[in-house]
Amino acid sequence: MSIKIDTRYSSHPEDFKSYATTEIRDKFLINEIFVPNQITGTYTMEDRLIVGGIHPVDQSLKLETIAQLKAENFLDRREIGIINVGASTTIDVDGEVVTLGHKEALYLGKGIKNVVFHPSTDGETLLYFNSAPAHTSYPTRKITQADAEIVTLGSLENSNHRTIYKLLVNSVVDTCQLQMGMTELKPGSVWNTMPAHTHDRRMEAYFYFDLREGNVVSHFMGQPDETRHIFLKNHQAIISPAWSIHSGAGTSNYTFIWGMAGENMDYGDMDSVKPSELR
Repeated sequence: MSIKIDTRYSSHPEDFKSYATTEIRDKFLINEIFVPNQITGTYTMEDRLIVGGIHPVDQSLKLETIAQLKAENFLDRREIGIINVGASTTIDVDGEVVTLGHKEALYLGKGIKNVVFHPSTDGETLLYFNSAPAHTSYPTRKITQADAEIVTLGSLENSNHRTIYKLLVNSVVDTCQLQMGMTELKPGSVWNTMPAHTHDRRMEAYFYFDLREGNVVSHFMGQPDETRHIFLKNHQAIISPAWSIHSGAGTSNYTFIWGMAGENMDYGDMDSVKPSELR
């Protein structure tokens, strides 16, 4: 079987305060997203999001069901968002062939039966995905950067000049609860999502890439008055519970993909925290 999904359980914020570095990494870090000729992922009890990667090298990979779902097909009761962080590739979706370019996104709705990912002929196939429970079906939709809602924020003076590409959000495409996008930091900028915030109505996952070899990102999490940090490398991801801030600073600029699932799909629904209030 070419798909492997492990399970992570939820953590209480009071328990989190006592976690040592090893325990934080074991519970929230997704260490290896891309494994050759495998679909890998983590099923988190935080809004039951699945976070993972698809890396066909010399064979095609089918999106097969997993034990955690108790379903005949992976998407019987789920939706999935895929963002290509590698070379242009093709994906078969119930007989329709979709070509997905670098940093383009694909939304697949509830009820799709057969999804097959093919190796690229132009380089590495690296597809990052988030999947959330779905209550209705929406059409397959490819979203390019030209289709995205684009916002530029921050400044070089504050080391956070960045462009946000809202790819799979409700202002661009219909989804049940999944929201995904991509943020590119400009050269000379390293801070993301500052000022920090929480949103009790949904959790989030961060995936870091475009991080040059030898560099790292220090990701900050925890309640605003009780924060912790964890160091991530290129092609690693972090689970961020609804009670946790999610912010980071790297030793160089980088790109990250944010994905959300939960009760509220309003991108602006967040509880901001002033930098001076963080502890």
